[in-house]
Amino acid sequence: MGRLPAMTKSIAHVSTERPGRYGKQLASHFSAKIEAWWDADSETGHCVFDREGARGTLDLAVDPGALVLDIDAAEEDLDGLENVVARHLVGFGKKDGLKVAFVRVDGSAGLSFAPEDLPAKRG
Repeated sequence: MGRLPAMTKSIAHVSTERPGRYGKQLASHFSAKIEAWWDADSETGHCVFDREGARGTLDLAVDPGALVLDIDAAEEDLDGLENVVARHLVGFGKKDGLKVAFVRVDGSAGLSFAPEDLPAKRG
């Protein structure tokens, strides 16, 4: 029997006046390709990623003035999962200037992503 990969955690608190809207939008978008849901009553969501380079879970929760992104993933998948989540959320919230900065469970900085990091649209 093989060893299970070491799991780690990364969290971001994304400042926004509309955390529930963005949590719902993120879960809804991901639900087209992965298991994902959003519960409007509890203002929480959960996404299960099982794709190459992005395996793990994302828990979404609303705090006053922020959307909390809580990722659990194998160490080798954490960078990819942070990238997928941050890129999509910043894209949805571009006109609101959403910025994502993950902090790893060990206190080290994870991925940071802002609107200026999005690729320029062509044509």
